[in-house]
Amino acid sequence: MGPVELGDQQMVAIQTRNLSRTFDEVVAVDDLDLEVHTGEVYGFLGPNGAGKSTTINMLLGFVPPSDGSGTVLGHDIATESLALRRRTGVLPEDFGVYDRLTARKHVEFAIETKAADDDPEVLLERVGLADAIDRKAGGFSKGMAQRLALAMALAGDPDLLLLDEPSTGLDPNGAREMRSIIRQEVDRGATVFFSSHILGQVEAICDRVGVLREGRLVAEDTIEGLRSEFDSAARLIVTIDEPTDDIVTAVRSTAGVVDVRIEEADIVVSLERDDRKAPVINAIEDAGGTITDITSADPSLEDLFAALTTDGDGTDLGVSSRNRSPGRPRATEGDA
Repeated sequence: MGPVELGDQQMVAIQTRNLSRTFDEVVAVDDLDLEVHTGEVYGFLGPNGAGKSTTINMLLGFVPPSDGSGTVLGHDIATESLALRRRTGVLPEDFGVYDRLTARKHVEFAIETKAADDDPEVLLERVGLADAIDRKAGGFSKGMAQRLALAMALAGDPDLLLLDEPSTGLDPNGAREMRSIIRQEVDRGATVFFSSHILGQVEAICDRVGVLREGRLVAEDTIEGLRSEFDSAARLIVTIDEPTDDIVTAVRSTAGVVDVRIEEADIVVSLERDDRKAPVINAIEDAGGTITDITSADPSLEDLFAALTTDGDGTDLGVSSRNRSPGRPRATEGDA
């Protein structure tokens, strides 16, 4: 995989400049500059409420920007949304089926909308719904509905696939099949814009990632590139007899701690710097924990995500911040 180059110039599939959206004086997306290259898989990351869905809705022309501009496949998002949607396959978050329509009818509708000539049976077989082609979608599980939405998105061989949390409801096999289809589409020449909070999926498929926090892009690079800037951080895994709430609270309140997770008997701690390990160990023992093992590890993608999307914003970890300006109200619930 990787962006398709045209001479020394990389073609651009998505480009925004100072793209912003405000709802009732609450800023959902703030001065967003994006540049997604043709032929790449771009991961768009951020916690709930970061502005991911609002950004996607602006890119598709469903929500007008409050300020700024953008193009998708060369089409202006404000004035040419119909033309860009004809060339785009969309898998929306929380896709809702028409209960009384069969899977076939859903896909036939998508094909007709794109003025395409695909065979609905071929598309449904490709996403693993060959045995449910003529079943009414009202009886579908969440995973089956996601597969159906992907089949509809694939209609017309789109130049851009815009996937919002595409692995929701899929079991590990389904997620693996979804990744395989994405790779096939990229090999065909499509660009993929992939919004997700499931970091393992992102790491497995994306060429580059952008991290959104409170409507602003705070980091953008390859995953390895971001990790290379994360060199001062540390990860500590402490195995104890019983990770009580009091112990976890004590660790969270220790200076230099970015994130704390419990994995069975392990307390997994992300730290700003390597020299903050001793205070964490002391905090666990002071809170009554009996330590049976201590392991240091390289920072994970989860550690990096936590550093970039919590109050530390990554600057203490050597990660570059982008587009930050204090003092503006933010959207805090959902992406609007």
